[in-house]
Amino acid sequence: MVVRVLDERQESITIQVQPNARRNEVLGFEDGILHVKIAAPPVKGKANRELIEFLSQLLGVSKGSINIERGITGRRKVIAIAGYDPDKIIERIKRSGAKSYENPSLRRSAPGGREL
Repeated sequence: MVVRVLDERQESITIQVQPNARRNEVLGFEDGILHVKIAAPPVKGKANRELIEFLSQLLGVSKGSINIERGITGRRKVIAIAGYDPDKIIERIKRSGAKSYENPSLRRSAPGGREL
């Protein structure tokens, strides 16, 4: 499951962030992790602030209800979302155009380009 209930008032989601993108964009889910591109650079918290702003618009919640629980300085983050139903979180993310996908660069391949 992508969204995990922390308690009755908070859910969390693991996100892999790609900063310095051309635009903010949800790529999709892979192995229970949401992959997101963020336009801001990872300098002095700019990408984190942009991620929170982007998620608040995407999910229709206030910026104050979104908190980075783990991964402040890394690309993989655990985000807590207060007061929001897990099913609605998934629904809004999927409605944004995100889908389950496999990143070709993460697939293992045999010599000659064949996938394993």
